[in-house]
Amino acid sequence: MVGNEKAIAGLKTWSEGWLKGGPPARRAAVLAGPPGVGKTTAALALANDLGWSVIEMNASDARNQSAIEQVAGRASLTETLGTTGVYRGSRAGGRSLILLDEADCLTGRATESAANRPTPPTLREFLRARYGSVEALAQAWGLGKAGQPRAFESWESIPASAGRAAWTRLPAAQSDLGEWRGAAKPHDLSDRGGLGAISRLVRETRQPLVLTVNDERPLLRYSPVFRTSVARLRFEPVPDPLLRTLLRRAIIRQDLTVSTEILDAIVRRSRGDVRAALNDLEAVAPLAIGQAQSMLLGSRDSVSEFELVTEEIFRHPRVYRSVEIRDRLDVPPDDLLPWIEENVPRFASDGPHRFRAYELLGRAELCLARARRQRVWSLWSYATELMTGGVSLAGSEGAQPRASGAFFPSFLSDMGRTRVLRAQRNALTLRVGGQFHVSRRKANETFVPWLEAVLDRTRRDPRSLPAARRIARELELTGEELAMLLGSDPGSAEVAALAPGGEPEIPETEADPSPSRRGDPDAPAPRNRQRRLGEF
Repeated sequence: MVGNEKAIAGLKTWSEGWLKGGPPARRAAVLAGPPGVGKTTAALALANDLGWSVIEMNASDARNQSAIEQVAGRASLTETLGTTGVYRGSRAGGRSLILLDEADCLTGRATESAANRPTPPTLREFLRARYGSVEALAQAWGLGKAGQPRAFESWESIPASAGRAAWTRLPAAQSDLGEWRGAAKPHDLSDRGGLGAISRLVRETRQPLVLTVNDERPLLRYSPVFRTSVARLRFEPVPDPLLRTLLRRAIIRQDLTVSTEILDAIVRRSRGDVRAALNDLEAVAPLAIGQAQSMLLGSRDSVSEFELVTEEIFRHPRVYRSVEIRDRLDVPPDDLLPWIEENVPRFASDGPHRFRAYELLGRAELCLARARRQRVWSLWSYATELMTGGVSLAGSEGAQPRASGAFFPSFLSDMGRTRVLRAQRNALTLRVGGQFHVSRRKANETFVPWLEAVLDRTRRDPRSLPAARRIARELELTGEELAMLLGSDPGSAEVAALAPGGEPEIPETEADPSPSRRGDPDAPAPRNRQRRLGEF
């Protein structure tokens, strides 16, 4: 293992709880991080060091509720003979590490993304599809011959089930009946109900459980058990010096021939992904040093790749297959959509062609939304072909493109520029929601705009300054947050007047006399007035 020393130390600490006998308080560990940084390898290495057997379920396995309960569920409640075949009980340190790889790709409810299963074919439909005619069926089975059962007159004379007819004892018929019964019972390869089964497994398992995820947010949103009852460990990309040392060690051990320039290029393009770096090294090692290795290695500059692919899509209208785009970019189609959307007005010849291009782009986005919501990832291919070949053909139709090159999506630029501001507003929304005991959504839609209006009033009416300063003090607003609400610079005079430690407040008896002191007999007494925001 290279890099992620803190995460590996945390994984060892978590495993020590299982070495003390019974299950610890946190029976599962969630290893989160980008691909290729050692999450699965760390779990397997831990099991190897401790002599634990491994029961692994990865993304290629059926991981629905039934499969997880049958495989991982049973393993979590039983003990094992181990890899050597010798029984070693839990008290002696014998454990089975249950490894669920890519757990963030599972669905939650048992009915979520449930696709309509095809109706199993009847025996008649199965045989008709296989042989085409009753004559061919009779010839294949040997029906109608001397000493054999008589042939069927038509397809309608074939029963719905085999039963115990004489023809069922024929070898050819038994072979077909076996295939038909297997086709009538399709295996469920979906992942419906997987997260629900895993959440129960986290609570009840008597064997160590490790979940690897690229993004832990789907687990955290699904159940509180993934927030409080698991050890959450974060794996980061491996730093370049460690990655370079690892590659040099591999070059020496395997007697490879790779130049220093190529080695540095592999490190740069892998961006901390150990798996990608080793794959690149294996690809270039058999080639001669020089141009051959450089041409094969290429570049993983995602921005330039997106720019080149987008420009080619609009300049060379044709049908682009999803496989081609996937091989060239190696990213989900959601990442390509903003590039196509940004450059349609620049490359489309006129208004009607832009409208048609955006119409197809909207259909592609609809496919992506349904793929995310229903987890039907086969829709990605339709979305990719619509947003590439469909948009390029609809936007040009023989006209010369107007733009000189593809532009970076302005939406992504705006999101990058406002990242700090959005994080600051989210933090303020959470604090305001807690202060007023409302949801985050209501705080963002109602109370934060109210704060903006109250603070903005101080610009027009200085008499509202004491109340606004008290509100800022009650909510503990910082200078940056006040500047965000006022839409001004943090160093401005209006922010300084509202910030804690600003100008002294005007006494309430002089600045804001109660209505009763102004001669209003119906006004409430001063002791009944709301004096602090916290009393609201």
